[in-house]
Amino acid sequence: MGERKGQNLYYPPDYDPKAGGLNKWQGTHALRERARKIHLGILIIRFEMPYNIWCDGCKNHIGMGVRYNAEKKKVGMYYSTPVYQFRMKCHLCDNHFEIKTDPQNLDYEIVSGARRQENRWDPTQNEQIVPETKEVQRKLFDDAMYKLEHGAKDTKAAEDAKPVLGRLFQRNDSVWRDDFEANSRLRAQFRTRKKELKLQEEKDNALLVRSSLAVALLPESDNDRRMAQLMRLHSSKTVHEKDKERRNAILNRPVLPSTSSSKSTIVAKLEPKSLGIVKRSATSSGEVSTKQSVEEKRPKVATIVVPETNVEEPNASKTEGETRPQLLLCNYGSGSSDSD
Repeated sequence: MGERKGQNLYYPPDYDPKAGGLNKWQGTHALRERARKIHLGILIIRFEMPYNIWCDGCKNHIGMGVRYNAEKKKVGMYYSTPVYQFRMKCHLCDNHFEIKTDPQNLDYEIVSGARRQENRWDPTQNEQIVPETKEVQRKLFDDAMYKLEHGAKDTKAAEDAKPVLGRLFQRNDSVWRDDFEANSRLRAQFRTRKKELKLQEEKDNALLVRSSLAVALLPESDNDRRMAQLMRLHSSKTVHEKDKERRNAILNRPVLPSTSSSKSTIVAKLEPKSLGIVKRSATSSGEVSTKQSVEEKRPKVATIVVPETNVEEPNASKTEGETRPQLLLCNYGSGSSDSD
């Protein structure tokens, strides 16, 4: 393939082989546009994203494996290993982010313009095979006792993993012994699940149309149903608040129906002592009979209703259905004797 490309190059009639190669004779670089900043120490390369990141400009997710045209330049050295930095533009916005190599940790480090999506974990927690570090390799090479202890630990770990590996092989063999049957069972499960999702989507769309809403509905759960039932049966007021409102309504209700809301009517009873009436004690039967005759000649009492505003009778209750005392007045112009 390389020979054919070399043979298909066009050499003009005025080409002089003494000038060097064809690119040198024409004054161009072999990489053409990729080397347009080569005088600045920058080379345009095709860079593949080593892990998932979040762009700081548009806040979008950029997955691992997405490729960009990046500007590559050398920014330092780690012992004898060069450290390179790559600058590229986000394909979703105008933001630029920079990533450089980290030879010490065998990783890439984000310099600016983005942040890494953390998916890292300790491989020893998942019982993964971890390569030995340089310190451990040096100790294995120099220390025979450490090498023996390290080998004993590896042997013990292998013995502990044998039952787990056996169960995994047995399960895999029982499930995938018949490929056609396993595939048919999986496809049937997928079809059932697809029908359920389609039916639920139709119900959600009907509910959104009926409610005139344009929101995304989440699937129902037992907790949501329980909370909905509690909210439906829950009252806005407590029992004590209802009793307090009922008591205030009874206390503020007028005793008698009236057209004026600012006036209230009360009925009071006057005692005979407050009117200046003094009863004499009876010493004999004649005086008793005389007193009885005088009592019969006494005028009848009349009942009147006195309106009064903002006056409350002491120890008077405003409960409904309670009878109030009446005001009694005597008519003295009916010919009563002076002895009375």
